Amino acid sequence: MENEQTLSVATTVAAIYDGVIWFFQNLLFAFYNIGYAALNPGLWLDWSEKKSIMRFVYYGGSVEFFFALLLIILILFFIGVLRPSFMWGQIRVLEGFANTVGRFFAWAGLIMVLQQVLIVVMQRIFTRPDIVLSFGVPLSYDISWYAEELKLYNALVVSLCATYTFVQGGHVRVDLFYAGAKFRTKKIVDMFGSIVFMIPMAVIIWM
Repeated sequence: MENEQTLSVATTVAAIYDGVIWFFQNLLFAFYNIGYAALNPGLWLDWSEKKSIMRFVYYGGSVEFFFALLLIILILFFIGVLRPSFMWGQIRVLEGFANTVGRFFAWAGLIMVLQQVLIVVMQRIFTRPDIVLSFGVPLSYDISWYAEELKLYNALVVSLCATYTFVQGGHVRVDLFYAGAKFRTKKIVDMFGSIVFMIPMAVIIWM
């Protein structure tokens, strides 16, 4: 029994060690990836070539690209720690970007509602199997196509408005002590929640 426990602990320690080595190897290799991509932009930005498009699509969701972004974020973070004015500048830019994108794509929610009403009216009242839009050139699509398009609007609202909602403090929370806490305490709770819950979940979804 003791031998099995010792073996289990040793296996766990070895797995953690391998994970740490893998992490730092990829982080160091990110320097090379960033430099190679910057010096050879035609390999992934020349979309007239099919191979470039495939490289852009593949590496856009790859582990290599993740660690390249992580390295850039860490460099900007450490510069911000050394120069607080630079950190505040980053915060203002990121919050402005999140607010602009979120407010723009929030209109997808209204479009989604209007399109759903149109689908119901065309199906239930006029019993039409399709919807034809004519702006010089008639566009005719089956109603199921418009119904599937609702998923796109929903994805736009969820993915592109989540950061805006977070910046505005609009996410639903189970409030046990947050409302009565001091401003500094609220910021600490927000930072802890982002680091411990939000960032790991984003990494898991990415990977």
